[in-house]
Amino acid sequence: MSKAMMASAGKICHHTMMTGNSTAGELALEPLITCKLCLCEHPLDMMTTLHECSCIFCTMCLKQYVQLAIREGFGSPITCPDMVCSNRGILQEAEIAGFVPVDQLYLYQRLKLEREVHLDPCRTWCPTADCHTVCQVAVGDSGLPVPVDCHACLIQFCSSCKNAWHPERKCHESQPITVPAERGVLVSTDVDACIKQCPVCQIYIERNEGCAQMMCKNCKHTFCWYCLQNLDNDIFLRHYDKGPCRNKLGHSRASVMWNRTQVVGILVGLGIIALVTSPLLLLASPCIICCVCKSCRGKKKKHGPSPTA
Repeated sequence: MSKAMMASAGKICHHTMMTGNSTAGELALEPLITCKLCLCEHPLDMMTTLHECSCIFCTMCLKQYVQLAIREGFGSPITCPDMVCSNRGILQEAEIAGFVPVDQLYLYQRLKLEREVHLDPCRTWCPTADCHTVCQVAVGDSGLPVPVDCHACLIQFCSSCKNAWHPERKCHESQPITVPAERGVLVSTDVDACIKQCPVCQIYIERNEGCAQMMCKNCKHTFCWYCLQNLDNDIFLRHYDKGPCRNKLGHSRASVMWNRTQVVGILVGLGIIALVTSPLLLLASPCIICCVCKSCRGKKKKHGPSPTA
């Protein structure tokens, strides 16, 4: 090989090495951004910026956050996961569609519609179980119940109690409407009905199987599915020991006793902790009082009048 060719090859090799080093340097100097959810640093291509508030998070965390918000939010708007976000941005459906599968997107859209109808005084759901029609309510100034017509299953029901329209009776005196079998049946107050309303927020809840102790996801109220009695303070589930709901919890007696044992264990543990820490607090109280008094005397001396000559 001639000297000229060797010199040319050396220049090419040197240029290639410089280019490789430059590229490696550029990759090494690529800025990393901290995700406020997982507190890990990621490159920019692994991050997603929300349109409304411009907050940025890693895409993986946002996917998990949105999926959890759909399952637990009951159709509520999905807000920015940053608790100190000044704009409190709300994710749009186009953004949500990029984080969840199609079936979860449809679930969110359905829950969102149900929530909007529930909060709108001018709309209500047809109470026929298989109808799923949104009916318009002509709300008057008097605030009294009005008849509502469903154009899908051709029934007329009360806007307040959702039973058959009863112009000459009060809501609690009316009877549920009956319709032909091909049109479905209304949500009834029967103890074994699979669809009922929450006693507090009146939102519809469907129970397929499982425990009779129900918690409304909308208002967090706990109640008995059969008689709708309040169970918020019944930590031992004594409601199912007697009365019409006796032994209807849906769990074995051994399971109920184990649950009560756990509750008692937790309460006893808290009591023991309180008993152990009380003497320590009593022993430490003189020291605490002494420190407080010294601090107060120091402040008085600091802010007291200066001595005069």
